[in-house]
Formats: sequence, structure tokens, C-alpha cells
Amino acid sequence: MLGAGAGTRLRPLTNLRPKVLCPVGGVPLVDLAIARVSALASAVAVNVHHGRLQLETHLEGRVHLSIEEREALGTGGAIGALRGWLDGRAALVVNGDTWTDIDLSPLLDGWDGERVRVLVHGPPGTTLRSLPGVVGSLVPARDVDRLPATPIGLSNGLWAPAEAEGRLDVLTSEGAFVPVDRPSDYLAANLLSSGGESVIGAGAVVEGQVTRCVLWPGAVVRRGESLVDAIRCDGRTTVLVR
Repeated sequence: MLGAGAGTRLRPLTNLRPKVLCPVGGVPLVDLAIARVSALASAVAVNVHHGRLQLETHLEGRVHLSIEEREALGTGGAIGALRGWLDGRAALVVNGDTWTDIDLSPLLDGWDGERVRVLVHGPPGTTLRSLPGVVGSLVPARDVDRLPATPIGLSNGLWAPAEAEGRLDVLTSEGAFVPVDRPSDYLAANLLSSGGESVIGAGAVVEGQVTRCVLWPGAVVRRGESLVDAIRCDGRTTVLVR
């Protein structure tokens, strides 16, 4: 699972915690992704660079941590760095910063272990060239061995070469899918998860009024306050989404 991104577009939320630790529906994005992958995989690894200390504390003992210490390796380099841990196995790759209810199992249905597969969000006929959201990807063992442990993306390091070789499958899926890139995306994902109701974190105190809001654990809305379409992270950080 990919969790090393800086999340610059999600600031100021990511000034407080790594992007994949931001909760949706009260659960950190990384935990939601781990649950989705764990249903299909025998072991889970998460790559870590930005927000390393917080992520190590949160994930230690639960998954294999691939620490990208000097620099982030990109979506392809992250897989190359896991070659030893994968030890001849294929890899199922998902982004840790996406909220979705789309089932990953079609990626494995009838798979021959040789073809590269990408599951994208969109109607039948959606292609990678139409810049869809990528739900997940299957990386055959032979391609794991080819990917370098240096900065490179899956798009140029795997998908394009596989397409040129005639062994790329693009599968389509429809459902809820939100790449959590900006505060507006983050609010939208939370409201989708709750059916449109405000999401109140554990220990948050609401003395005023909240409408379509996200309150992080321990956040406080004082008497007389009225928040609409807002994210309150702590006593100093409130993001109004217009």
C-alpha cells in the first residue's frame, strides 16, 4: 500500500498528521486501505517517507513497513524497494490516500499471473489515457523484479511498457471513489461515508451547531459557534470548504 506522499495539497490538515492518517468516517485512511487489501492478500506492506514517525507509531507490528529514508521512491520505486520482502510474489498495489467502496477482487478473477492489471474508476471503455482514478493494480512477480528501487512511477515504469508488450489489462469499476487530494475532497469523502451527516470524532465536544462538518478527535465547537461545510482539526486549525 502506498503511503509515502507529502499531501501538500491537503494542507493545513497534513501539517498536523500524514495524509494517510487523516480519518474518514472516524477511521484513518491507511487503516481503511489495509482492510481492503487484507481481504485478498496474505501480508501487507506500507511504504513510508513523509510523516515517518507518526506512521511508524501507528502501524508498527501490524504491517511490514518499507521506510524510504532518503527520498520518496514514487509508486513504482516503492514496489522495487519491496523486492526482497515480496520474495518472488506478485504485488497488489493501492493508494493509501483514496476513499472508496469499490471491490478489488475483480483484479484477481481469472488472473494468469503474467499480465499487468489496472482497475480504474469509470464506465466500461475507460482507458488509462482518459486519466481515470486508479483503484488498484496487479504487478506480476516478473515485473516486481524489473522495477528499480529508485524514483519512478507505475505509469511509466510498468503500465506503459506492459501496454507496449501487449500484456496490459485495464478493468473498469463504478462506485464511490474519492482521491483525497484537497480539503474539499476530504470533506466529500467523509460526507459520503456518513450519508451526509457531520462526522464527529471520538472525544469531540459539540456545544454549538455543525452542518456537513468533520470534527477530529478531541475537537471542540463552542456554544454560539455555527460551522457549515468545515473541518475542525484542533483548537487552532479549522478549514472552511467553499
